[in-house]
Amino acid sequence: MTSSPKRRRSPGEGSVFEYELAGGQTRYGIKFMATLPDGTRKQVLRRRDDNKQPWLTKKAAQTALRDALGKGEFVEPSKQTLGAYLDEWANGLRLKESTIASYKKNIRLHLKPYGIGKMALASLAGPTITAHYRWLEENGRRDHKAGTGLSARTVRYIHTTLRKALADAVDAGMLARNPADKAKPPTAKQAKAPEMYPWAAAQLRDFLTWSKEHSHLHVAWHVLAHTGMRRGELLALRWREIDLEAGTISVRRSVGVVRIKGEGAVLREGSTKTDKPRVVDIDAETLTLLKAYKRERGGLALQLARDDALVFGDLEGEHRHPERFSRGFQDQLKRCAKAFEKDEREALPRIRLHDLRHTHATILLIGGKHLKMVSERLGHTNPTVTLQTYAHVIPGNQREAADWFATLMASA
Repeated sequence: MTSSPKRRRSPGEGSVFEYELAGGQTRYGIKFMATLPDGTRKQVLRRRDDNKQPWLTKKAAQTALRDALGKGEFVEPSKQTLGAYLDEWANGLRLKESTIASYKKNIRLHLKPYGIGKMALASLAGPTITAHYRWLEENGRRDHKAGTGLSARTVRYIHTTLRKALADAVDAGMLARNPADKAKPPTAKQAKAPEMYPWAAAQLRDFLTWSKEHSHLHVAWHVLAHTGMRRGELLALRWREIDLEAGTISVRRSVGVVRIKGEGAVLREGSTKTDKPRVVDIDAETLTLLKAYKRERGGLALQLARDDALVFGDLEGEHRHPERFSRGFQDQLKRCAKAFEKDEREALPRIRLHDLRHTHATILLIGGKHLKMVSERLGHTNPTVTLQTYAHVIPGNQREAADWFATLMASA
């Protein structure tokens, strides 16, 4: 019985071909016709896979050919450099100005100046991107500490930016797949947020007692500690957003520092971090302080107490600079520490201004307040965020469980 002859592929189905290197080694390539996005047909010849590796066996080349034909479309390799593409991509984003400025800063400082920024998009591969991340962790600082490494948290943020940009390149038909998906940035565990150092209730009370007599920004420190508001939210707060009758604060806006190349640092007011307003109830003491503070501001200048005036603006009614505001808090802590040392009192632990927010949350959670209520006061997107952030301070019922189990065993 004669065997039937092998069916030849038609030209459109492609073929596998064999070739030899200068040293005599055999390699395989693939050839096929592909339809471009504009409808025209083009012959494609490849000798390497997407990771720039040659096919060593005919079977591997055949598998690659089937994969290429199965996609039904061909992505013309982009010759545009990564740096040029990232500039174009960032200029077309529709995001918060502060977010875009942050993206552009990382592109300008940590991607464009290096070899990876000068590579063609089509030449990018996971191992190349991973190697760049490792280099940044060892040598990536370009400020006053130039030559030292970037934090794992910063490098992971750079990866998030790059991965999003390259995903958009895939959507635009510039890449067949996202090479950043194959890169290995620092893990979430390695890039975890800095450890928080909140005060205990007694420590917070000691500081606020001292600042009441010695700090012109006492009301600001008090409101931050008693509401859990973010720094930018406090500095964007206006009198019309405080209901002095109902005892509530409506948190709707936030102010932050945006650094734009060529313009320096500018202040921009926008929505809150989660883009969602919230209402925070305030206690009687905080309400009394705010009423007195409004009278004080009105005594300085009537416009400082108008409904549209900033509650914690400067004497001109303008936003206080958030970073200088934080430095002011540190100066107050130094003065407080010296006063405590003089009175032979136990010194307060040094904390960041943002730790007043953590202090508010931890005191509530240690006191057994409901997680959802704390989440609402902080303005988290959902209680899961609060749980992940403060799980280590939420009191458990292990003692109760242990005692119940022992009682059950004794009566069994």
